[in-house]
Amino acid sequence: MLFNSVEFLFFFLPLTLLLYHLLRHHVSVQSALFLLIIASLFFYAWWQPTYLILLAVSVVTNFYIAKAIYHFRKNWLTVLGVCLNLAVIGYYKYSVFFVNNLAMLSGADWQIEQILLPLAISFFTFQQIAYLIDVQRQKVIEPSFANYVLFVCFFPQLIAGPIVHHSEMMPQFRQQVAISSRHFAVGLSIFSIGLFKKTVLADGIAVYANPVFQQAEQGIAPDFFTAWGGALAYTFQLYFDFSGYSDMAIGLALLFGIALPLNFNSPYKALNIVDFWRRWHITLSRFLRDYLYISLGGNRFGFIRRYSNLFITMVLGGLWHGAGWNFLIWGALHGSYLVVNHSFSHIRQRYLVFIKDGWFAPLAWSLTFIAVVVGWVFFRAPSLDGALLMLSAMSGAEGISLPAGIVAQLGFLSPLLQWLNVGSYLGGGMVFIETWLWIIALLSISLFLPNVLQLFYQQLPEQTRKGVSVTDAALQWRPSATWALVISLLFIVAVSTLGRVSEFLYFNF
Repeated sequence: MLFNSVEFLFFFLPLTLLLYHLLRHHVSVQSALFLLIIASLFFYAWWQPTYLILLAVSVVTNFYIAKAIYHFRKNWLTVLGVCLNLAVIGYYKYSVFFVNNLAMLSGADWQIEQILLPLAISFFTFQQIAYLIDVQRQKVIEPSFANYVLFVCFFPQLIAGPIVHHSEMMPQFRQQVAISSRHFAVGLSIFSIGLFKKTVLADGIAVYANPVFQQAEQGIAPDFFTAWGGALAYTFQLYFDFSGYSDMAIGLALLFGIALPLNFNSPYKALNIVDFWRRWHITLSRFLRDYLYISLGGNRFGFIRRYSNLFITMVLGGLWHGAGWNFLIWGALHGSYLVVNHSFSHIRQRYLVFIKDGWFAPLAWSLTFIAVVVGWVFFRAPSLDGALLMLSAMSGAEGISLPAGIVAQLGFLSPLLQWLNVGSYLGGGMVFIETWLWIIALLSISLFLPNVLQLFYQQLPEQTRKGVSVTDAALQWRPSATWALVISLLFIVAVSTLGRVSEFLYFNF
């Protein structure tokens, strides 16, 4: 079930909210939490009922392994639990990739059929691995089974994150915090803005990204401007898709009186790749740091080992997103970016202290943004050949041309265009203009406007707003007729587009 579907918005969510608050106020908090478990399992089963069994077996198995670790403190139990989780995700997500590549390398003529990937397997597997490790580290209070199930399966974050930590969620299940009408209004407002981002902005610009990547996948090289238009269109499609989902998850959780952690914080404002990863998929970065990078040794054994650990962590982070060479290359690219970033920071602190941040900021932002866009080409392209053809076109190697109608309007620049060897082609003028207007508009929004959590900063729980910078008080949300009208209009516009429902991009991971 999708957050941006009619069945969710007008049936599942209203009914779940009504029953939850009736039970919470007239029966008990525990009965309301039990309803959330049932609703979350139903939400998951809506997609593929048979994989509800996999989710249930995973949750029950991990819970009892955690109990055994808690009582007996045996390292082998933790190793067993982690290996079982990795075996399950390895079979469903990576077995086809590794077996088929092994067959290709060995010259064998056998292949295995594609396996349907269970929804959210990467998310609930990582959450439970972190939990098992923390039980071994004695950082966990023994939970009730019901609280553990809700920690893993809570539907606002189950499908595409955030990757929540037990220390953030389980105390909330034990507490009985009152849910005010303002709490409810804030949650509904944040959800509505997220819905608008997804259905209007992300899906709106997607129509200018998909044809370009499809063309490259067929071996047809786009020209320079078309390639950059497609790459930038996808850059903002992914941004507003994931940003929208993150807002919707936080808003939904608040409707039930639960605070989720920050997972998205204006990453395209980053001035370097380190800062980008502090803002993009924040809870994945946290998991990779706490349970992989530090386990590999972190920065404890010199800079060579530190950079090797960082690179390995990002390569594995790329593979977390999907089983394919493009995801591996994307992870390796970001690992390389981070190594270069840390190395330059070290050199700058020692030898280039005279370079002021203000002087360097425009260049730093440009380099960071271009590096991210190049990475997204591998992230989006279905094949390595398609990605390389896109990058070739973006370099200008496949030619530079503009729609003939636009060239005619640039007559005064004709000598320059001829010197640059810019060609022209018939048709496509409106698509070209629309593409670049969308890109300029969404770039402006992502760079110059406060993000949603900044707008609602004063109304958010401490856990959600941690890491968010405060924006101008005049821009912040407050209960008023003006804000009610704005949010209502955004919701109405978003709902009017539900005829072309599309999945969130991170549902595929």
